[in-house]
Amino acid sequence: MSTHSEGRILRYVDALAEAVAQEMAQDPAVFVMGLDVDDHRAIQGSTRGLLEKFGADRVFTTPLSEDAMTGVAIGAAMAGMRPIHVHIRMDFLLLCMNQLINIAAKAHYMYGGTVSVPLVVRSIIGRGWGQGAQHSQALHGMFMHVPGLKVVAPSNAHDAKGCLIAAIRDNNPVMFVEHRLLYTTEAYVPEAQYTVEFGRARICTKGDDITVVGISNMVVESLRAQELLKDIDIHAEIIDPISLVPLDIDTILNSALRTKKLLVVDNAWVPCGAGAEIVAQVLERAGPGAGITVKRIGFAHTPTPTTSALEQFFYPNPGTIAQAVQQMVRPGSAPWQPDPERTKLAYQVQFRGPF
Repeated sequence: MSTHSEGRILRYVDALAEAVAQEMAQDPAVFVMGLDVDDHRAIQGSTRGLLEKFGADRVFTTPLSEDAMTGVAIGAAMAGMRPIHVHIRMDFLLLCMNQLINIAAKAHYMYGGTVSVPLVVRSIIGRGWGQGAQHSQALHGMFMHVPGLKVVAPSNAHDAKGCLIAAIRDNNPVMFVEHRLLYTTEAYVPEAQYTVEFGRARICTKGDDITVVGISNMVVESLRAQELLKDIDIHAEIIDPISLVPLDIDTILNSALRTKKLLVVDNAWVPCGAGAEIVAQVLERAGPGAGITVKRIGFAHTPTPTTSALEQFFYPNPGTIAQAVQQMVRPGSAPWQPDPERTKLAYQVQFRGPF
């Protein structure tokens, strides 16, 4: 595995495209399918150049029929191909849940290990900015519930490339979750092929006051929250799980045992979500005498609103994360309000839309 200080600076979206191009060049069994993957906008650039390089037989658009097309991808995987099925939004996976949960996830088990389904399902989550209840959902918690599926949610360009290469090479179906607000973020990315191992979390910042686990884009916002918290001399240890299934609970547990406080910040609704699973595993393993205080932050438990004014209350931001940390570290203290200008989400500065 490479380190973050190696390679060139590359955008998240370009790291995705590079990972696929390198794997397609190396393995003729790899192909890309999905609605508009061959469009000139190339799924925000994440499939750019693939059609020109590999041709329409290996990079092709699909009808607006998620259930049937997922069946095609699963069948191809069972036959020895390595399909990458791209969905513009995770919401659309609800139209192919039987294929994913009852076929892709279970085939290896049901056929006694004689059948593998090396399928990568790319799906995009993220802030709705007016797109409302049916086009702004993050449903990774649903897929974490299903044995047979791996679920990864890289938060930076380095891990995006390494995780995608690992997913393509994996013989199991992998749900690859991409937050659209991460697409323009940059990191050091080696040119050579490399993998980021699933099930190994990364400690992004060291701290003794509290453990903060961010999922996907919430890693970025938690890091920004830590910059706010420095103003009041609070130091959070921020952990990026990278993969949700398998989950590196040991790294999170060891940190929480030391800080005695655990906050999980998710890009999804709180009930029955990734945060609930992380908190439950930590408390179960630590035992009742560990004295760990826990809290979860995520979407407000309503359908996603369409107005920007309501969106500001719906999504966590660096300010709300920092305020939650302050109350956990200093319970009973006066409420603290960070500078509102410094609590804006990253997209409000640089993001310009979904397509």
